[in-house]
Amino acid sequence: MGPVKPSILIVDDERANVNILGAMLGNDYQISVAINGEQALNFVSKNHYLDLILLDVDMPGINGYQVCETLKANPLTKDIPIIFITAHNSEEDEAKGLELGAVDYITKPFRQQIVMVRLKNQLELKRQRDLLTHLSNYDGLTGIQNRNRFNSYLEDEWQRAIRMKTSLSLLLLDIDCFKQFNDNYGHVAGDVCLRKIAQSIAQTLKRSIDMTARYGGEEFACILPDTDHSGAMQLAEQIRQIIIELAIPHEYSLAQPYVTVSIGVAVILPSSKQSPLALIEAADSKLYLAKKAGRNCIKG
Repeated sequence: MGPVKPSILIVDDERANVNILGAMLGNDYQISVAINGEQALNFVSKNHYLDLILLDVDMPGINGYQVCETLKANPLTKDIPIIFITAHNSEEDEAKGLELGAVDYITKPFRQQIVMVRLKNQLELKRQRDLLTHLSNYDGLTGIQNRNRFNSYLEDEWQRAIRMKTSLSLLLLDIDCFKQFNDNYGHVAGDVCLRKIAQSIAQTLKRSIDMTARYGGEEFACILPDTDHSGAMQLAEQIRQIIIELAIPHEYSLAQPYVTVSIGVAVILPSSKQSPLALIEAADSKLYLAKKAGRNCIKG
């Protein structure tokens, strides 16, 4: 299997233009087509992975400017690069497109060399932005998401839960006696332990909306949208058992002769009168109780 081709959506109501662009780009890119603005918005809503959109300005119904404005207003689609394609070549038209958030402006008739170079440049810029985003959101040691991403995701899910009137659960996990583990087995072994636990937690979360993050040095967190107390406790127990099944020796632990975790569970029905900090504090207080109760247990 060869490398995955960048994905491009062509939005144009003129079949001739679609055919020309498809012939130009089909060998190097994965091409999808929408023939009007409404179809484009519907497609993008289901395909956030797009690498770039070539968007015609003049279309019946929802025009290109309106499509661009809608996509840029949506957090899930705002970072997809948009290049306008149009027969208009006035400075005013170009300025309007760029002000709406487009990254470039290509005029018809198409000149293949210019189109190819501009696409290549924008896709490379997107690749670099995606890499920087990944680096800023993921923990370099464990490979799971980091505290920065945890904070932003919790805020997003908090606001969504308010709108949908659904509950939001949080698990805070702490590796029991991890300082003693590092002191006696060394930091290299400690890093291996952290990676194994992080991946085990991540693999336990089955829904795409659930997320796990490295919360601190030996602390992890799981955000569970639309999850009640029973569901959160059940998942916490699955995680506790999976960590035990790793059977990582820890003869210096006060809990068991292998690595274990303590887990605090909190569930809340978010409201605009509170902040996500209320959920974090609740889970943290339950984690404290779990550690006080002898570790290797869950309090919720």
